[in-house]
Amino acid sequence: MEIGSVPVLQSADLHLFLLDRPVHPELFRHYADFRVTQTRYIADVWITGLSHVVTVSAGGRSLTEIIAPEQDLLPGRGVLNRFRIKGERDLERECPDGWNYMVSTQVETMDEPLFKSVHTDLIKHADKRGWFRAYEAWAEGEMVPFSYIDYEARDGEFHVHAFHSFPQECTLVKTQTIFELPAS
Repeated sequence: MEIGSVPVLQSADLHLFLLDRPVHPELFRHYADFRVTQTRYIADVWITGLSHVVTVSAGGRSLTEIIAPEQDLLPGRGVLNRFRIKGERDLERECPDGWNYMVSTQVETMDEPLFKSVHTDLIKHADKRGWFRAYEAWAEGEMVPFSYIDYEARDGEFHVHAFHSFPQECTLVKTQTIFELPAS
């Protein structure tokens, strides 16, 4: 069974994993794949259901962020950090070879009118920039679950802003990540 092959039914199922290596693409069901190529690095972004995988690679070194439910299929080798995503949490990690990783996670549950407004605003924003994947088959009502990933590629940094929408819970899971390469 692939990770992300079925919809994540609850936002509380999500975990963050940081690995010091890339992961095999066949472990995940890919709903969308993107690649950003910069002078100093390549970033691969996979939308894997109401979850994602981001791998930044340069000079034989890779860091991978996985936002997904905890599963037996996830690799155990190379895990630098892992935690359940709930409430708000920040993590800064100095990694091998001078890399730095920073992430801020937030699970925000709103009342229905506010959630509808935020949901609509994010869809409109996604129409202008970033990567968006809606999951119509998983909708239970008028609002559709989605994953929206925006990014900023700088010479020595890759910034990722991810939003995973859980309309049945009126909940938004947000992550803001910076992958920072060593000074050249």
